[in-house]
Amino acid sequence: MKLAIAFIASFFTFASAHARTADEVSPLLIGQSVPKVDVSDESGTKQFLPSLLKGKHSVIVFYRGGWCPYCNTHLQELAEAESAFLELGYQIIAISPDSPEMLSSIEKDGELNYKLYSDSGLTATEAFGIDFNLSKATLLKYRGFGINLEKNSGGKNKDRLPVPAVFIVTPNNKIAFSYVNPDYKARVPGNLLLAAAKAIKEAN
Repeated sequence: MKLAIAFIASFFTFASAHARTADEVSPLLIGQSVPKVDVSDESGTKQFLPSLLKGKHSVIVFYRGGWCPYCNTHLQELAEAESAFLELGYQIIAISPDSPEMLSSIEKDGELNYKLYSDSGLTATEAFGIDFNLSKATLLKYRGFGINLEKNSGGKNKDRLPVPAVFIVTPNNKIAFSYVNPDYKARVPGNLLLAAAKAIKEAN
């Protein structure tokens, strides 16, 4: 089962460390450590990511932002499954380029129990190897839809996004599972993620 998870999780591995497109990202591999980077909570306070994991099994979700309907659907699906992850001893952490102010407005809605964190400069996103540059044509299209990445990030990001990704991390901060798909519409099915979480907990 562990080998099967590794195979499924690793099928998106690419050559470039700083990708020009979503297809060229080079995510961290299974067995590598969680990067020593900071993210910010909804109040703007910096939090050291390895410390947030608190020696627990964790599910780390990278999403594009609160403006993305596919991301919001995925976050809601995780919220509905959160109790099952909690029973297994997992915590869920979600990270996006949205500014702390943007996160605060989402958390006030009270739809999510797990924590959202800001990576507005994409430092953590880049460290995980899943950041990429948007083309000018895509940025113009986004503007036409009223999506302003620079405004959403508090002025820290103009043209980059994370490829949506999920990493399962063991208590010793090692990556045990990853799902990274350049197609932003494709998200890891909840039953697969839960099955992977169970197998990893049994092995670690």
